[in-house]
Amino acid sequence: MARIASKNTKPEMIVRRMVHAMGYRYRLHRRDLPGKPDLVFPSRRAVIFVHGCFWHHHPDPACKDAVLPKSRTDYWSPKLARNEERDKQHVEALAAEGWHVLIIWECEVSAADLSDRIRRFLEHTAVPRPGGVY
Repeated sequence: MARIASKNTKPEMIVRRMVHAMGYRYRLHRRDLPGKPDLVFPSRRAVIFVHGCFWHHHPDPACKDAVLPKSRTDYWSPKLARNEERDKQHVEALAAEGWHVLIIWECEVSAADLSDRIRRFLEHTAVPRPGGVY
């Protein structure tokens, strides 16, 4: 498991390129925020997590990547449950600090409407500047 990357994964890089092409600028993996979000938009108080379906246990039953392994279930079940609980705590802590959170699952990265979803999220979190200028 030492080879499992937590940063700069393929799905994360796809989302980063997409967001950058839309004209948004962001910070990466801020360690001072709960969960070290993948993309951080400080001026908008918004963060984006790009979760791997298996490791973060995507709750969508249609997701084929989130299937629990058939072997060593006594190991995998608690491990993935801990990951799920930790993710929930991070989202709650960020919300309590006034951050808006968007979670993008690995299986959603290739969805046609992902850029629209990200744009709606970021426009919703836009903070008005003095004088109403954006």
